[in-house]
Amino acid sequence: MPTYEYICNECGEKFDFYMSIAEKESGKKPKCPNCNSSNVIKVFGNITVIGSRSGSSNLPPVCGPKAGPGCCG
Repeated sequence: MPTYEYICNECGEKFDFYMSIAEKESGKKPKCPNCNSSNVIKVFGNITVIGSRSGSSNLPPVCGPKAGPGCCG
């Protein structure tokens, strides 16, 4: 189930909200778990894409050529 990240405009609480795409498209609105306000805005956090692909890939490596120690081995 997709996770959406929000910030409350009333108290500043940052929180994650889980809802299906169908719920999101139907207009479901989250409420702040701290103050119960519905005055929240969606923020864009990290995006994770998981998948597999057989064969060769023309995609660039995840870590760039200037990656530091610990990144990509």
